Amino acid sequence: MELQAAIEALKLLKEPCQVNLYSDSAYLVNAFNQNWLASWQKRNWLNSKKEPVSNRDLWEELLALSQIHKIKWIKVKGHSNNQWNNRCDQLATSAIKHS
Repeated sequence: MELQAAIEALKLLKEPCQVNLYSDSAYLVNAFNQNWLASWQKRNWLNSKKEPVSNRDLWEELLALSQIHKIKWIKVKGHSNNQWNNRCDQLATSAIKHS
């Protein structure tokens, strides 16, 4: 869900932008900040355990979008009473109920 949320947010941008993208997903943030994506690509989309990277299609779409924008990936602690993280959780929960 975190990958798709980042993709959908970046798709809304109509021109190249500087973006601060906040997420409580260490997996998402670390993939960019710790260069996991570059390593996966060098290993033909295999992770450090030599297994195929899950959700490769989403990662490739996110990678393409991230090359359009200048993105600062910021990790926030989940369930730590962060106002904006709580709001995102509310919106996601509501959307799931209405789908």
